[in-house]
Amino acid sequence: MCRAFRDAGMEVIYSGLFATPERVAQIAEDEDVNVIALSLLNGAHLTLFPRVVKALKEKGINDVLVLGGGVIPEDDKVELEKAGVLGNFGPGTPLPTIIEFINANLSKTKRS
Repeated sequence: MCRAFRDAGMEVIYSGLFATPERVAQIAEDEDVNVIALSLLNGAHLTLFPRVVKALKEKGINDVLVLGGGVIPEDDKVELEKAGVLGNFGPGTPLPTIIEFINANLSKTKRS
């Protein structure tokens, strides 16, 4: 995904594996990001994704587009969206679909 985002003209900062929600929020603050793309395959999306949004808000960051991806049941997508995590793309989602979603929704943030 990182390569596809780069090829689409986006600057990518990869946090590495196992970054905590607090670490992700710190990177977002330090690097002044516009988008955070999260992906989990372990079923912890309802716990960890909202924790990233909460950590961002605790830092006063309210203008970042937060995307989710991974193995996410349809019923969980509504809850994630209520928590501020959009997209929630499943395995096999074409990369152009995700890139188009980012471009379409980035204009809704204050920093775009």
